[in-house]
Amino acid sequence: MDHYLDLFLNYLLVEKGLAKNTLDAYSRDVGKYLNFLNGRACSELAAVRPIDVASFLQLLKDEGIGPRSRARALSATRMFHRFLMIENYCDVNPTSIIEAPKTFSKLPSILSAAEVEKLLAAPGGEGDAAIRDRAMLELLYATGLRVSELVTLKVTDVNLNAGYLLTLGKGNKERLVPIGETARTAVSRYAATARVKSGKGGTCEFLFLSRLGAEMTRQAFWNMIKKRAAEGGIAKNISPHTLRHSFATHLLENGADLRSVQIMLGHADLSTTQIYTHVTRERLKKLHAEFHPRG
Repeated sequence: MDHYLDLFLNYLLVEKGLAKNTLDAYSRDVGKYLNFLNGRACSELAAVRPIDVASFLQLLKDEGIGPRSRARALSATRMFHRFLMIENYCDVNPTSIIEAPKTFSKLPSILSAAEVEKLLAAPGGEGDAAIRDRAMLELLYATGLRVSELVTLKVTDVNLNAGYLLTLGKGNKERLVPIGETARTAVSRYAATARVKSGKGGTCEFLFLSRLGAEMTRQAFWNMIKKRAAEGGIAKNISPHTLRHSFATHLLENGADLRSVQIMLGHADLSTTQIYTHVTRERLKKLHAEFHPRG
């Protein structure tokens, strides 16, 4: 069955243009599903029945896997069986009648405007690391990029004079995102100073470099933002995505329309962006309860 998994992953890469992290997730979920089928002595995918799929989901539940992760595993399994039908390896999709586990929408964690200011000011001083970190944090908050989009930005993707950048998001979809004046200044200063001093500053195509002059990794940036949040006295448990959530929420709170925010975030579906309207409403309710005399 590993042969079919390889064919499926190649299909997702070539036909769907999915990113490496997404491919890794599909590989894990479908790989575990196929191992489960092997354990049930089900050697032919054409012989898989809905009860087999339901038993797989029950196994995940028994292992303590949450409803959101089980729903993701079912989604991957559905796409795998649709692929088998498209390629005529099977003529029945056993997942078609299986209902997804019910999940509860979790409102994203955001920073207040004051907390954002503390985070952006945390990399103090004139050291190379501080200059780079300020540039990365300013750009992330100014554009709402995903962390993977930030660390893979190339020098040629950013036009500081015109005030925009070009990024490649999910599904290999390109989008133009405007850059504010503060972020442009911070990135420009980094490019002219700290980046030039990096070991490969003159040859590496990526904009943001590690101390050794190589491409920044997602994990390195994750560690950096945790460190800077602690230095800024921010008690919340934040991640790179927290700034993306804050970017979207603060835009909507200040009057931006939902469609424009959708485009800047690179969401394929407007309903994905609508979660931030719920965040805004919840925040307004909290402010009303806290400050209104009869709240």
